Amino acid sequence: MLALGIDAKLVAAAVIGGYLLGTIPFGVLVMKAAGAGDPRDIGSGNIGATNVLRSGRRDLAALTLIGDGGKGALAVLLAWLFAHGQAPETLTLLCALAGGAAFLGHLFPVWLGFKGGKGVATFYGTLIAVAWPLGLAAGATWLAVAYFLRISSLAALTSAALAPLLALLVFDQPYPVTALALFMAILIFVRHQENIRRLVKGEEPKIGAKKPAPEAGQ
Repeated sequence: MLALGIDAKLVAAAVIGGYLLGTIPFGVLVMKAAGAGDPRDIGSGNIGATNVLRSGRRDLAALTLIGDGGKGALAVLLAWLFAHGQAPETLTLLCALAGGAAFLGHLFPVWLGFKGGKGVATFYGTLIAVAWPLGLAAGATWLAVAYFLRISSLAALTSAALAPLLALLVFDQPYPVTALALFMAILIFVRHQENIRRLVKGEEPKIGAKKPAPEAGQ
């Protein structure tokens, strides 16, 4: 037993199981299954839905989005099922650990040399599963920023930055949920360093913007 009275086996199962779920590279799997190549060979080389969309296959991007979000939610759900009957505080902690581990698995999957996605879809899926009002509020923030400013990365960064504050100040979430939101937000900022640099320079592309056609002779 851990010092807090939580069975170490439950903690290990939540963390290891969550991480392994998170490592499933849906972007790679759906593109290869469809004979559309490998997302690591196109665009930014990222395995997430945004880069899969650069293949021209919206259906594959949608499947990737659902898969990446769903694995975070599934990790939380499985932790809840296996730990059902535990004290509420223990249950919340285990769900947060499982969700955080799934998020970490998506970012750093062992099967892909620890080179994974940026975590945005998994972030929302995990938050919705562990505290659905918070997850929906975070998603609504993304939609609002994306609608008015038309920059996907800025919408994700804004939503991630606000999520811990919303958890703490608006939705009065327990410590594990607030800590989970903060943990994922920090890693989203780490994984979006290139986007942040382009945002500072005013070079980040807007949603739906087309790349300028190359000049003749180039």
